[in-house]
Amino acid sequence: MAAGAYPQPRYLPAGDRALVVELGDAIDPEVNRRVHDLAQALERGGLPGLDEMVPTYRSLLVYYDPARTDMEGLVQGIEGLRRDLGRVELARPRVVLLPTLYGDEFGPDLDFVAQHNGLTPQEVVEIHSGTDYLVYMLGFSPGFPYLGGMSERIATPRLSSPRVEIPAGSVGIAEAQTGVYPVASPGGWRIIGRTPLRLFDPQAEPPSLLRPGDYVRFVPLASRQEYDAILQRVERGEYQPETEEAS
Repeated sequence: MAAGAYPQPRYLPAGDRALVVELGDAIDPEVNRRVHDLAQALERGGLPGLDEMVPTYRSLLVYYDPARTDMEGLVQGIEGLRRDLGRVELARPRVVLLPTLYGDEFGPDLDFVAQHNGLTPQEVVEIHSGTDYLVYMLGFSPGFPYLGGMSERIATPRLSSPRVEIPAGSVGIAEAQTGVYPVASPGGWRIIGRTPLRLFDPQAEPPSLLRPGDYVRFVPLASRQEYDAILQRVERGEYQPETEEAS
């Protein structure tokens, strides 16, 4: 059993129309995988009254219609689906490749991250782009991925004073975390690069490029020209993000 995983889920009421299914007490990839597997099973299970689900690091928030079901009935339905998980073929997680231009105007903090960790900027890029990061959950702003798995070798403190606006697509580091700003917003993360892809588009279906349970791989771009060429295809709706099946 994964470290921090519960032998049995804990079911906690969250108001009169939501239920928290808690699967562990630690931020752990295996606990998080159980969260996403259960979410998949519920999406397919057709339980009456089920409205919406929100996966987090170690639990699943389930909204339901109290006119169609109650908490006891929902727990019974979830338990039935959970016991059958081993016999259900679930979709494999994806690895989504994010082309990224590191440094210069798109990565104004790359040199600081390098100096803070006694590395060269190129070494920071190689370390940062050399890992497939688990998307534990989405939050903070629409489509913002909470990524796990960054090397401690490039961990860097946040800015002492946040910037007023971080451009959409900016790739940043804060302490031992890395992430991507899907929309322009204030922020205090150390910005090391930018992707031309849109992580959040309210007109798209689904609006978020990434899904909880996916993996992200940052792919370094060689030049601004390469970045601009991809951006133009994205703006014309012609670019299809590359994906792989996770191992």
